[in-house]
Amino acid sequence: MRVIAGSARRQLLKTPDGLKTRPTQDRIKETLFNIIQNEVPGSLFCDFCCGGGGIGIEALSRGAVRAYFIENDKDALSCLVDNIKKTHFEDTAVVLRTDAAAALSRIHEKHLDIVYIDPPYDSPLAAQIVQALYDMPYIDENTLIIVETSLTSDFSFLEDAGFVLEREKRYKTQRHLFIRKESQNQ
Repeated sequence: MRVIAGSARRQLLKTPDGLKTRPTQDRIKETLFNIIQNEVPGSLFCDFCCGGGGIGIEALSRGAVRAYFIENDKDALSCLVDNIKKTHFEDTAVVLRTDAAAALSRIHEKHLDIVYIDPPYDSPLAAQIVQALYDMPYIDENTLIIVETSLTSDFSFLEDAGFVLEREKRYKTQRHLFIRKESQNQ
């Protein structure tokens, strides 16, 4: 795994051993950031279930002003801390060593621009995080929520939960869902 572009370009990143985490492949990460390239510079970014931090570090490398990294696995946290040091993002990275549910109340921003969620595919955690984000004060209709999930996971709840699916990008074994909170002005 490496940083694709920006100030930390070409830096190799550590990934946790074993099957607990699933780092996003470089070509999929590159496609993702090509899609959101205009929203990243100057953004406040949040990477839930971040593993070694590849997505959040890519955002910082491409100009995000701060990134929150949420992870509770000890091995993944070790890689994450090493990767942040290697890329020199200690001043702009906020590491929350906790589970996703607890992290929601530990983010103290007026607004997050981009939230990236990548939990285990067979877990209900992605849906739980998305639904909990609805009530967070830092989430509004301008916040882009991106979920990396399996091709078969069910997100039919989005409309009933007050969200709009703006785009879906499918790959061979996974997909990215681009979601926003429904505008209150409709």
